Formats: sequence, structure tokens, C-alpha cells
Amino acid sequence: MSKGPGLFSDFGKKAKDLLNKDYSPDQKITIYSSSFSGVALTSNVANKGGLSSGDVGARYKYENAEFDVKLETESNIVTTLSVTDFLPSTKAIASITLPDYNSGKFEVQYLHQHASFTGALGLNKSPAVDFSAAIGTPSIAFGAEATYRTASGEFAKYNTGVSLTKPESNASVILADKGDSIRFSYLRNLNQLNGGAVVGEMSRRFSTNENTLTVGCSYVVDPQTLLKAKLNNHGNLGALVQHELMPESFLTISGAFDTKALQNTPKFGLALSLKP
Repeated sequence: MSKGPGLFSDFGKKAKDLLNKDYSPDQKITIYSSSFSGVALTSNVANKGGLSSGDVGARYKYENAEFDVKLETESNIVTTLSVTDFLPSTKAIASITLPDYNSGKFEVQYLHQHASFTGALGLNKSPAVDFSAAIGTPSIAFGAEATYRTASGEFAKYNTGVSLTKPESNASVILADKGDSIRFSYLRNLNQLNGGAVVGEMSRRFSTNENTLTVGCSYVVDPQTLLKAKLNNHGNLGALVQHELMPESFLTISGAFDTKALQNTPKFGLALSLKP
């Protein structure tokens, strides 16, 4: 795939990942394995709010095609077929969740040196149409996305934004929720954090005059251990430690509590990811 401005969905992704990725109040175990035929297998068991769930998935790659199938405990079968570069710089993705035959979706992604485009269509009688576009370079890009519901003839959402990327920093401004909210984010990598980073995100919802400021950071203790923490102006504090037990196998322990309601019980999560 060509290098360029990237997809609109990637605007602000690094900052969002630092503030949200791997934070979870649930308990989860994931085991990866592979067969001699080249099929990658994944098994998940999770406890979410006292309810247990699980799934078993398989992924097979052949040349530029990739097929995924996942069987969930709710008796759903999620299948995805993706083909890369069937046309230059183009990727096609088809997916469906059985037994819901109306969940089918077909998506096309096009990434060029100075532009990107995605279009997705629901495979049902009254489909929703998703599309996004971005123009620019890997350093600066402008983009927009929208969802149009054919059943009502209305736009369910439309967002626009700009992304600025440098080797040591990343910034983005997103106008979302049909213009009702705006989000600024800034991430900077710091050598003082051994390869970690600091991030700040400010969002405002105009209809309610609600402002949220969140700051966070990551610190690399050693090549196997990562610390992360975040705090917002509403008093919500989160922290996690992630340790690599063996190559590509991780133990993550996270916690969260409300500093303005210390009488409430903190929430703790644990995730174990094993790849023998």
C-alpha cells in the first residue's frame, strides 16, 4: 500500500491509543497459536461485569488475501474476507455476522500518495453508506467522513478534521457529531520517558457546554515493562502496567477510580495474552 495521508479514521489515533488502549475493568485471557497449514488460531475467554463470554477464531492468509472466521459463545459466526492490492493501492473487505444476514458489509479502501478514500455499503434492503476521504501528505492531512442512511434519507453523522504528524509528535483537531463537538489532541514522544510519551486531549460539546480535559503519559521502565496513567478534569484516574512475560506474550493489570468519590470501589482489570 502507498504511503500518504492515511485514512481519516487514523487522525488522532496515536493519542487515542495512549489514553484508551489496554485500559479495561474486565478479566481476559487470549491464547494465540498456529497450525502447520499456516492457519493462525485465537482463543479468548473474558469476564465482563460478572458475565462470561468467549470466542475462537481462525485466520488464513494466501498471497494478498486474508480470511477470518470467529465463533462466539452467543452463537454468532463472524466472517471477514479482505483482499489487498487487487487493484493498485486498493483493499477490499467483505464481512458478515451470521445468523444475521442483514449484517453484511462491503468496504473498499484506496490509499494514494496524496489522498485516501474509503467507502462501505451495508448489504441489506435499506443500507447505510459510509464514506471518508483525506488529502495531504504524511506530515499534514485534511479529511472528512459521513454516514448516510438510505432508509431515512438523512446523514447519521458527518465529521471533519486535520492531522499534523512529525517524527516526535502528533496533533489533530476533529469537528464531530454533526458539528456539535470538537476535540483537540496532542502527543509528544519524550526521550526522558525512555521512549514513552505524553498526551493531552481537550473536547467540548457545544449543546451542553461540557468540557473534558484528559492528560496521560506512558513510561518504558525496561524493554519488557510499560507503565501508563491518565487523569481527566472530572477526577477519573486510570493506570496500568504491562509486562512482556516472553516474546509476544503480555500480562496487563489496569485500575481506575474516581478521585472525587473515594468511597466507591476502584475497578481493576487483568489481561493475559499468550503466544507460545
